[in-house]
Formats: sequence, C-alpha cells, structure tokens
Amino acid sequence: MSILVTGATGGFGTYALAALKDLISQDEIFALARSEEKAASLKEKGFSVKIATYDDPKSLEQAFHGIDRLLFVSSSEIGSRQPQHKNVIDAAKKAGISYIAYTSFGKANTSTSPLAQDHAYTEKLILESGIDHTFLRNNWYLENEGGIITAALKTGKFVHAGGEGKAGWGLKREFAELAARAVSGKFDFPSILEVGGPLLTYQELAEALENVSGKKLEITSTDADTASQFLQDSAGFPKEAAEYFASAQEIVKSGSLAVEPDDMEKYLGKPLSSTEVALKELFIK
Repeated sequence: MSILVTGATGGFGTYALAALKDLISQDEIFALARSEEKAASLKEKGFSVKIATYDDPKSLEQAFHGIDRLLFVSSSEIGSRQPQHKNVIDAAKKAGISYIAYTSFGKANTSTSPLAQDHAYTEKLILESGIDHTFLRNNWYLENEGGIITAALKTGKFVHAGGEGKAGWGLKREFAELAARAVSGKFDFPSILEVGGPLLTYQELAEALENVSGKKLEITSTDADTASQFLQDSAGFPKEAAEYFASAQEIVKSGSLAVEPDDMEKYLGKPLSSTEVALKELFIK
C-alpha cells in the first residue's frame, strides 16, 4: 500500500505526516511538494517526496502514479481552488487511486457560506469520480484565533466581532491526526465526517482563556472594523493581519460554523483536547 499526502510542507500536512508515520511504515508514505527546494526538509525527515503543483495536471499524474490512497489537503489559493482541485481529482482517476480523504468545510453541500462553495464543488467532483472517500469537514482551527488571543493576553482586553456565533474550535494537529487515521486504511471511516470541537461562542472562548491564563479579561463584542483597529492600535498587528483575524470572526458570527461535530473520540481514538488544554498548548507558555 502507498499513501500520498498533499500540501506536505504546510502546517496540516506536516502534522498529518508525523501522525501517519506512527500508524504505518514510513516506506509506504509519500509527500507531495511544489519544488525540490520545499522537498528538502521532508527528505531530511526520511520521507519519499514527489514533486507537483495543483496547477500542473501532468505533474500530478506523474506524482500519483503507483499511489493507492490520497490525503488531499485543499488548496489555500482562494479564487484558484476549483480548477486546481479538478486537476487533482482528474489525475487521481487516471492514476487509479482507490481512496481520497479530502479536507472540506462544515456542511459543505448545504452551507451558504462563501467559503463552502469550492469545497462543495470538490466534493461533487469526488462523488462523480466514483472513488471511495471521506470528506473531512473541518470546522475551525483554534490557531485562526491567534490574533485575538495573543492580544487579549497582552492587553487584558478580548475584543471580537463574532457576536453570538458559534464555532467548533480544535487544534490543527488533532484534525490532521484524524485525517492520517482516515487515509491510513487501518480504521473504519464514514464517507462524511463533521470534524470539530464543542460549539462555543467567543464569550465562552474568552472565559476558557481566563481560566487557563489566570487573567481577568475585559470581553467586548463589536464590529469587524473596530476589532481590526484594536489589534492594530493596542497589540501592534499589521493592518493586513488584523483584518484577516477580524474577517475570520465574522465567519463565526454568520453561523456557518455552528455545525455539531460527529463522535471525535470514536474516530480519533481518544478524546479531542478540551478547549482549555488546546489554549494552553498554543498560547500559554
């Protein structure tokens, strides 16, 4: 059996490779990188590397040759995802890949969130391909809240634009471990898995941060422009980064992430880290 992990030099792919190495022999694992330069660190860790980009169908076909199972980490290039993802699925069909684990978005096929559109398109392509699959509909990485959390710890003020919206925050590492278990072939996974932690509001996230940090926070719900400006003025964030974090909070506010997760313990093989434990891992040093 041979397994290929795409996006192998990114955060999710790196975590997935590490988890996969604990499940199967490393000589059965292949990593996909965009260039030999990016592949160097993977080779140093003992991984076999294939070179291809989502924009180059021929390179994908060559990279997928001889591969049985694919962990397809969705492209980060919003605006180019649909043609890129079509290239991946077309190449997988031509190569005879038997299974795809795809990192998707919560309730992708019915969600009204603009973020869901590319994932719904990709899920449809995979369904039409006839390839066995698991759609790993990941909720929201706790890492996405790095701006608001580090600012709160620095200033004592937790300023957010998430309203009463809820998200199923979780560690990227554990979402990737789940993906590794799915693609390993060692465990039974459904065709669709809603992945996430317990649904919380920003108020509840802030209270969890108070508990683990021992700091009393002034919690303020506001609009995205004000939240962005706060990060710039009080926490020293560049405008682009501040706007990114504020816009992420608006996605939570929209309600599109209020998707109840499936049984994470059943598929992860252990309970998902609690919000408090996850906050400690990422932000409390």
